[in-house]
Amino acid sequence: MPTPSENTLFGMGNPLLDISAVVDKDFLDKYGLQPNGVILAEDKHKELFDELVQRNKVEYHAGGSTQNSVKIAQWMLQKPHKVATFFGCIGTDRFGEILKKKADEAHVDAHYYQQNEEPTGTCAACITGDNRSLVANLAAANCYKKEKHLDLDSNWELVEKAKVYYIAGFFLTVSPESIFKVAKHASDNNKIFGLNLSAPFISQFFKEPLMKVMPYVDILFGNETEAATFAKELGFGTDDIAEIAKKTQNLPKENTKRQRIVVFTQGKDDTVATVGEKVTMFPVLDIDQNDIVDTNGAGDAFVGGFLSALVQEHSLEECIRAGHYAANVIIRRVGCTFPEKPDFH
Repeated sequence: MPTPSENTLFGMGNPLLDISAVVDKDFLDKYGLQPNGVILAEDKHKELFDELVQRNKVEYHAGGSTQNSVKIAQWMLQKPHKVATFFGCIGTDRFGEILKKKADEAHVDAHYYQQNEEPTGTCAACITGDNRSLVANLAAANCYKKEKHLDLDSNWELVEKAKVYYIAGFFLTVSPESIFKVAKHASDNNKIFGLNLSAPFISQFFKEPLMKVMPYVDILFGNETEAATFAKELGFGTDDIAEIAKKTQNLPKENTKRQRIVVFTQGKDDTVATVGEKVTMFPVLDIDQNDIVDTNGAGDAFVGGFLSALVQEHSLEECIRAGHYAANVIIRRVGCTFPEKPDFH
């Protein structure tokens, strides 16, 4: 199998600093949060961040969905360093410096667009039991500008160097034009472009840009809730996950040289994937409930593991196995963190 070279994997998204703490139901109720929700912060959530930091033992982790995934892909690969490139926008502040340092420690080739209008974005992970409610305050992450960063020759050269591209659907709320440019480049050059449904609100409120990029998507990721919402928004008329995967695979596609692959995870239940004309179930690794520390980042980790096998040109089955391994490691730890080396064969 080929060893991937530097900048083979390209990711672009919202770099956020995760602020995670264990809270109680009263805290969730006070801010109108679902135990397993994913939302963008509104004005009513401004105090939430302050309260979280003041009242609880807080952990800070470099986060943001796409950044998590490319970091885990790099961790799974180990060598060479900087197989993964990452673009996103941060502020000129302490949190921004932490993100730079963390990306560096993870050996990811991060090229941030830095601006001083908005502070670095944060994501509150409010943990109750084995649930986590995420509230993202995008701030700087929302300020990514195609013409100020992606279009610069030195940056676009890094895009051209890549063979595999991955962007979480969350970035559709920030810079759809950047996503289109990268997705079209991948499609025109028969390279692989992956996208994640990311959260139900993306299919609900950002359906137009989502469907505009869909013809360029070679691999679509999502979980069972996101898949169900996507199916509802598109009027598939079914809540059977295998059928949703099949219908999604058959949506219009630009590059007909590659059949679209659809991969839906379902927590502890089997992962559903389209394999050629069939839909196949892949059981996840067994884990004792008591060993689950924090499910935050499990989906990102799955994608990271998957991508690490994909850039080595492994089979779909192997990519899913690597994804299951990475997710199994991550849920035993707080935040999207990992041990020094993977133990994956």
